[in-house]
Amino acid sequence: MTPAEVLDVDLADAAQELRNRQEPFAFATIVRTAGATSAKPGAKALLGADGAILHGWLGGGCTRGAVKRAALDAIQSGVPQLISVAPEELLTQLGVSPGEEVEGKKFVRNGCPSRGTVDIFIEPCLPMPELVILGASPVAQALAALAPSFHWKVTAKAQGTPTVQAQPACVIATQGQGDLDALKAVLAGDPSYVAFVGSARKFAALADKLAADGVPAQVIARVKAPAGLDLGAITPEEIALSILAELVRHRRRPDQQTPAEQT
Repeated sequence: MTPAEVLDVDLADAAQELRNRQEPFAFATIVRTAGATSAKPGAKALLGADGAILHGWLGGGCTRGAVKRAALDAIQSGVPQLISVAPEELLTQLGVSPGEEVEGKKFVRNGCPSRGTVDIFIEPCLPMPELVILGASPVAQALAALAPSFHWKVTAKAQGTPTVQAQPACVIATQGQGDLDALKAVLAGDPSYVAFVGSARKFAALADKLAADGVPAQVIARVKAPAGLDLGAITPEEIALSILAELVRHRRRPDQQTPAEQT
């Protein structure tokens, strides 16, 4: 729980409702003011996925547009934002232009007659990404046990399940129990990441069968096989850890994806 929630039970309740609905949102807290401002340090608000204030107060309309834009940036990027809404003459004195970012702080022009300055910290709160695990193998069980500790919402599916649609991450750990059906189910959707637990040789044989069944080559190429980073893993727990390491990289550093992930 964040300090904002500790200080405001109603805000905490509203935030929990958004979490329960798996909706992204953001907290905004005024951390500094100078000059005439209606809101003071410590004022806070809960912002929805569209940047609108759902709960709380940040003063008048002078900061609302800047806060909305910063909230949208924070939610989209997952990176907290610090903005300083200041009068134009102060920006000139500081030698910065509206929209310019200096040392992590973005400056925004305050056009209100009050000519006050308000610094606002905006913290995004995003739903946990969903990890779909197909199979009941020891690796699947180990992965399902470890993944929540790395902030993944796990959905475990047994073999023979219907098509998996548009999931952010899918791992096929059927290990000989319905491998081909699981691959077809996942590839019929649109996962951003899909990995197969098994050797490259085994997947090559399955890839030939997928191609024979009409699955396009570019779709088959999306599968990372074998799954996980090469850590020399042997046990199911070690293999699960290697997969989670790759998932963290996929989530945090998409620019370092493997060719299979980039397809």
